[in-house]
Amino acid sequence: MIRTRSSDIMGKVVSARAPFLKFRAAGWTERLVLFLRLMAIFSMLKGLYHWAAVCGIIGEEGGFEAHPQSWQATTVFFSVIDLVAAVGLWLVAPWGAVVWLTSTVTMLMVQLFFEQVYGTDMTIIAAGGLAILAYLILSVLAAREHPR
Repeated sequence: MIRTRSSDIMGKVVSARAPFLKFRAAGWTERLVLFLRLMAIFSMLKGLYHWAAVCGIIGEEGGFEAHPQSWQATTVFFSVIDLVAAVGLWLVAPWGAVVWLTSTVTMLMVQLFFEQVYGTDMTIIAAGGLAILAYLILSVLAAREHPR
């Protein structure tokens, strides 16, 4: 029988929680990277949701063809751009943030000014606005962390 010491068990528990302990001591750049990775996950899920609508897996009776052309075009647009943004965000590439901002601002404009496409959902508008605001704040704080 193998005897384990309590210090060995505690070492494993502490190392499993290390990412959370490091977050408190992390700089703004690391927090920005974490935020971008979280937005990458959300963008991927959003893109897959739109692809499910295009493929007829989810949605109304009659599938993709039953919707108006404006809904179809918008859904195809978001199904592509959200997945491209997810890849760029996960890689923390500068173009990923640009594509994500384009996608998010476009969704906000569709929600605010073209209610015949998806309707107006204040939850989506608030979430998109807060995500953009959080990105801008984290970007400024991360830039101040590394002066030139």
